[in-house]
Amino acid sequence: MYTEKVLEYFHKPKNLGKIKNADGVGKVGNLACGDMMYLYIKIKKEGKKEIISDIKFQTFGCVAAIATSSAITEMVKGKTIEEALEIGKGDIIDSLDGLPPIKIHCSVLATEALAEAIYDYLFNNKKPIPKSLEEKHKQIVRGNEMLAERYEEWMENQQE
Repeated sequence: MYTEKVLEYFHKPKNLGKIKNADGVGKVGNLACGDMMYLYIKIKKEGKKEIISDIKFQTFGCVAAIATSSAITEMVKGKTIEEALEIGKGDIIDSLDGLPPIKIHCSVLATEALAEAIYDYLFNNKKPIPKSLEEKHKQIVRGNEMLAERYEEWMENQQE
């Protein structure tokens, strides 16, 4: 059963859409459940700090996937890159007053989409990438490759 907050974010998602000329784009998915998330960020410099001034998402997935995508955009807008990277799946789950255990992976996808958008921004602008973000990026890439391989194997087996 979904909480009222989850249903609210699903029925009236915040920051839905795409940012043209985004500074960073995160794309993650889970072939096992079929969810796909795109997260777009705009970065603004305030003194020496870089702030996420705008963030939007496009999610193709279930109620929890849309709700977690919407929730994370609300949580990080106006935050520095460092503050945004500190947000974890538990923070998203808490902000939604909980998720069914089988849907917790949606909060993981939301944090991964944010990490990938930030990684994309830093990489494209030749800025230093924190070691923890580099490691997370590698894990996401490996996970996506493994899922793609499994999907290809499954498709081959379907044709036999």
